[in-house]
Amino acid sequence: MTGAAHLRQGAEALAAPLPPLLAEAEHLAATVLLGEHGRRRSGQGDEFWQYRPATASDEARAIDWRRSGRSDAHFVREKEWQAAQSVQLWVDGSASMGFSGGKDRPSKAERARLLALALGVLLIRGGERVGLFDDAVRPARGEAQLVRIATVLSRQADGPDGSGDYGAPEARGMLPHSRAAFLSDFLGSPEAVETQLLKAADRGVRGAILMVLDPQEEEFPFDGRTIFESMGGTLRHETLKAGDLRARYLDRLAARKARLQDLARLTGWQASVHHTGAPALPALLWLYRALERRR
Repeated sequence: MTGAAHLRQGAEALAAPLPPLLAEAEHLAATVLLGEHGRRRSGQGDEFWQYRPATASDEARAIDWRRSGRSDAHFVREKEWQAAQSVQLWVDGSASMGFSGGKDRPSKAERARLLALALGVLLIRGGERVGLFDDAVRPARGEAQLVRIATVLSRQADGPDGSGDYGAPEARGMLPHSRAAFLSDFLGSPEAVETQLLKAADRGVRGAILMVLDPQEEEFPFDGRTIFESMGGTLRHETLKAGDLRARYLDRLAARKARLQDLARLTGWQASVHHTGAPALPALLWLYRALERRR
C-alpha cells in the first residue's frame, strides 16, 4: 500500500464515526459571522469594556478612583463578560416531528436537528458549554462535545424516541440559571409544555422556543374526502369535507401560537415560528440572538 493510500484509508477511518449531520450543521453555522466582540456584555473577565457612572448599589471598592478623580462623578470600571454559560438544547424526537408535506423539503425533525446542532457549533466556538437534555450529554466545551451531540441527534433519525405522538421537554434536567432552546412543533398538549416552562423559569432558566412547522400545517390545503392520521398511528379522522375544517383548524393553530408567545413573555423567554419550506439560516440567527440577548 502506498503512503497516499494508507493516509487516505486512515483519514476515512477517522472520519467514519462523524455523523453527516455535523458537517451540514458546520456548513450552516459557517455562514454566521461572529464578530470579535459579538458576545460582549459586562461581568467577570479580564478585558476592559467600559466605564459607567456609579450607582447607589455599587460598593466603594468597585469605584475606579483614578478615572473618578478626573471628573466630579464616580465611575465603575466594567470588564467584558467572559464566563462561559451552560446552554441545553431539546429537540422533540416524537413521532409528529417526522412529518413532511413534500419531497422537496426536510421533515420537521430533520430541520430541528440541523438547527440545534448548528446552534451548538456557534455557541461552543463562542466559548459556551453546550449539552442536551440527556444525562449522557451534559453541557461541556470543545469539538469532541459537538461530535457527542451530533451522534445523539443523528440517532433520532432512526425513529421516534418513544415519547408518543407528541413530545414535551422535561424541566428536571435543566441546570439552574442556565439557558435553553426548545425546538418542536408544539402541537401536543399545551399544558405539558406550559408546566415545564414555568418550572424552568422558577429555576432561573431563560431561553428560546422555536415552533417548527411544515407549510402544509400552516396552510391546511386539504379539501374533499381526506383521512387524517397521526404520525404515530394513534389518532385517525376521516372526513368527506376537509375544506370545512380549514377555518377552525387555522383558528386553533393561531391560538396555539399566541399561547406560546404569551407563555414566553410570562417566563422571560423568546418564541418564534419556522417553516421547513423556508431557508434554515434566518431561524439559526434568531435562535442565536435570542440566547445571546441580555436579560
